[in-house]
Amino acid sequence: MKVGENMKGFLEFIRKQGVVGLAVGFILGGAISKVVASVVEDLINPLLGLLLGAVGGFDNLIIKAGTAEITIGKFIAALVDFLVIAAVVYFGVKGLGLEKLDKKEEKK
Repeated sequence: MKVGENMKGFLEFIRKQGVVGLAVGFILGGAISKVVASVVEDLINPLLGLLLGAVGGFDNLIIKAGTAEITIGKFIAALVDFLVIAAVVYFGVKGLGLEKLDKKEEKK
């Protein structure tokens, strides 16, 4: 087998399996993750903290049960972070029509 044939097969594999799209997705995901984290930490959590009466932001919301302290604010902050990221991904994929790009090849 020649090197050219191997390279052609490799490039065909990358094209069919969507490896380039996956790599681009990871890169963009890392970049958007920082933006979404900032929106959640700097905007949403402080506003929710004000609404729920947590002084100093939402992360500081603690429920005391006897001697135990339940840091429910950190859990809710992580949940809000997940929901915002999931919404951005969902509406981004739907809005840009990217779900059409990942169609499997029909077998003949």
